[in-house]
Amino acid sequence: MRIGELAGRTAVSERSLRYYEEQGLLTAERTPGGHRDYPETAVDRVVRIQELYAAGLHSARIRELLPCMRDRDGGPSAVATPRLVDDLTAERDRIDRLIADLVRSRDTLDEVIRAAGES
Repeated sequence: MRIGELAGRTAVSERSLRYYEEQGLLTAERTPGGHRDYPETAVDRVVRIQELYAAGLHSARIRELLPCMRDRDGGPSAVATPRLVDDLTAERDRIDRLIADLVRSRDTLDEVIRAAGES
């Protein structure tokens, strides 16, 4: 599929898809006319990349993890290693710390809102 179709099916801009390719996160064949031609599996790959970005991972980390993950379900691939488990556990722990920080911030805001409403 061409880049425009992939962008439409994944709701990711063509610019982002080109960036993913530059970062080694996504690959495409080239047509004789030089256009990108993505396989059907690119849809799942882009969804996985978006999920990892949303979790706060950066492109270099995503590039390290993608070969160890299946795109369709996100489970481990045949090349997954114990290092993948350690890396993903570390990322989950980082996200847990961020969540705890956000909850504390929300609680503080709730206290300020209550106090301001009482005055």
